[in-house]
Amino acid sequence: MLVSPGPPLLLLLCALLALTRCSELKVRVRLADGHITEEVLEADSEQDAITLEFKQADGTLITFVADFKQDVKIFRALILGELERGQSQYQALCFITRLNHNEIIPSESMARLRQKNPHTIRAAEEKRAMETVSMNVAVNLTRAWQLSTHLYNTCSMAHEAVYTREADVRHWLDTGVEGSMFEILPQGVEVPDLQSCRSVKDLWQPCSCSFSLRLEWYPCLLKYCRNRDATGRGTPYKCGIKSCSKGYNFTYYTPHKHLCLWEEET
Repeated sequence: MLVSPGPPLLLLLCALLALTRCSELKVRVRLADGHITEEVLEADSEQDAITLEFKQADGTLITFVADFKQDVKIFRALILGELERGQSQYQALCFITRLNHNEIIPSESMARLRQKNPHTIRAAEEKRAMETVSMNVAVNLTRAWQLSTHLYNTCSMAHEAVYTREADVRHWLDTGVEGSMFEILPQGVEVPDLQSCRSVKDLWQPCSCSFSLRLEWYPCLLKYCRNRDATGRGTPYKCGIKSCSKGYNFTYYTPHKHLCLWEEET
């Protein structure tokens, strides 16, 4: 969906959560293309959520939300539109998946993080493999509060471009979530000539779009050390974090290549 930009999500969260326990960490990282950007990581231990936000070199604003209460991950991209081709200033996309245990450190631990050298360019200790995710289900945002209370504020700009995957839908249905919020998108069997948007020339033809992003630096694990007492017994305690980098490639059906112009062949 093409939209006009609003205030950064982190600013909205800070205003809404001013009375809760909320902390912010700014980290400088080097992107895959060599550009330096600043990640803003915000932890709210009362909401039990973490938000990570940064801007890519092309101006795309990436927002990642980990909702530990509902075990949901939200990825939002605000992509600069091509005004000369009739697009609005921004195009918004949202992708929703289940949050697995031990993907990222708890919000309470994140809230305690501090850094001694804020100008240092950080590099992740572990670079995790790119994950390709087939987002074959559209989500009705007006009912999506059942999945996460953070969804509406995060994805309201995307509106009709909010996606998830069928495997996660089955899990959520088993937990009692209403099925009316989900709509299975057309598949290759239903659209035999469905091609990758990269190979489609007609801007108004449906196609399979891909959007990739990478979280360059985030605390993925807690490190534990041991203290030894007078008897020689070891007592574990938290003594740091391990940082990771992980990429995601989301593929999804779009009714018009016009909504997937970044896939054009150069």
